[in-house]
Amino acid sequence: MNSINIWIKAFRLRTLPLALSSAILGSFLAFAKGEFHWYVLVLATLTTLFLQILSNLANDYGDAMHGTDNERRVGPQRLTQSGLVSKKQMKLMILLFVFLALASGSLLIFTGLRNISWKTVLFFFILGISAIYAAIKYTIGKNPYGYVGWGDIFVFIYFGIVGVAGTYYLHVNSFDPWVLLPASAIGLLSSGVLNLNNMRDIENDTRSGKRTLVVHIGSKAAKIYHLLLITFSVLFSLAYTILHYNSVFQFLFILTCPLFALNISVVMKNNDPRELNRELKKLALTTFAFSITFGIGLIIR
Repeated sequence: MNSINIWIKAFRLRTLPLALSSAILGSFLAFAKGEFHWYVLVLATLTTLFLQILSNLANDYGDAMHGTDNERRVGPQRLTQSGLVSKKQMKLMILLFVFLALASGSLLIFTGLRNISWKTVLFFFILGISAIYAAIKYTIGKNPYGYVGWGDIFVFIYFGIVGVAGTYYLHVNSFDPWVLLPASAIGLLSSGVLNLNNMRDIENDTRSGKRTLVVHIGSKAAKIYHLLLITFSVLFSLAYTILHYNSVFQFLFILTCPLFALNISVVMKNNDPRELNRELKKLALTTFAFSITFGIGLIIR
């Protein structure tokens, strides 16, 4: 395997559609309000992608350092643990994406916040730094929050609330509390993807001392939790649509509901964690499709 393919594998491209969902939906919501700036969409998309790749690289390195990545791991092969890249190489790549996320995010803030007070600019800058820190701290360090069951909350906040509402604000330069409904929907679906990841790895995580939420509550409760995450994401979306109804096309996102239902059905019946690897990818792609259909429904008249 050449070096380019190795790093592409490390970036875990199948997770990127999920990362794009927040920037895309936030931009669609702004467009529906009559405020849209192409440079905000481009920079928000780039920043989100850089943060997702940074998180993937940090997880690869952090889990290897904590011994969680080993021969018992069910998921895709990790590069640091397998020796395909050295620890030094992974650290350098992590630093590169910290720089890229910081540069892209800073440009996004200073171009998106037009004639806004310096306090708001500072707030967004601190928010961006916290997103970078959260991407790294999930598995790296002495007390990573992903090892004590806090991963779901951070995913909900940064992939949902911050990603969608933050992108919306950078387009519109004002805050609409109703945007928190679709933002929460994306956050819940993103947490659902993480939940599948942790359900898949529950046995190895338990042995390795990685106390994810799934390890804390067990597989049976994790299935119910998964059902609730997806159900409430759809309910929040319906609530926003009904409260802001203009056209029947706004219910276009319902086309993705059968895919969500199928995902729930497979997860509820699952007895082999290895099979959840496929469902993880499918849910990420369905979430991306949801953000597209929800957004298109907002702008069709």
